[in-house]
Amino acid sequence: MRSNLFWLSDEQWRQIEPHLPTDVRGKERVDDRRVISGILYVLRSGCRWKDCPPEYGPPTTIYNRFVRWAERGVWEMLFRELAARGRCEEIQMIDSTHVKAHRSASGGKGGSRNRRSAARAADATRKSTQSQMLRAVFFPSC
Repeated sequence: MRSNLFWLSDEQWRQIEPHLPTDVRGKERVDDRRVISGILYVLRSGCRWKDCPPEYGPPTTIYNRFVRWAERGVWEMLFRELAARGRCEEIQMIDSTHVKAHRSASGGKGGSRNRRSAARAADATRKSTQSQMLRAVFFPSC
């Protein structure tokens, strides 16, 4: 087994397991702990579902479980239940999401200028088109 894989600890699993759906219809579900560990691995690493390591099971199983439980609200309910217990002292997270913009994205040299919106510009007749039309009307031989 690879050392860089994420596996839920016994304590984490003990807290999660009571909140999982128990209404299994049809074929019995595969090992929930393994599949949830695979889902968390994909979400933490940012890899594609199909690139999920085989130790977690088939990627389609992992993806389908994530999507179906998301549609049923299982993940949101689980998050709310765990978050209601309070803050965890062991793990702290900081969201560092940001968007980089090119230095010219703020308007370029000379600062920003008021410009027509794209919709107004599309409706307006262009000066070059207008002058060509006038030239054709008044000077037909050109």
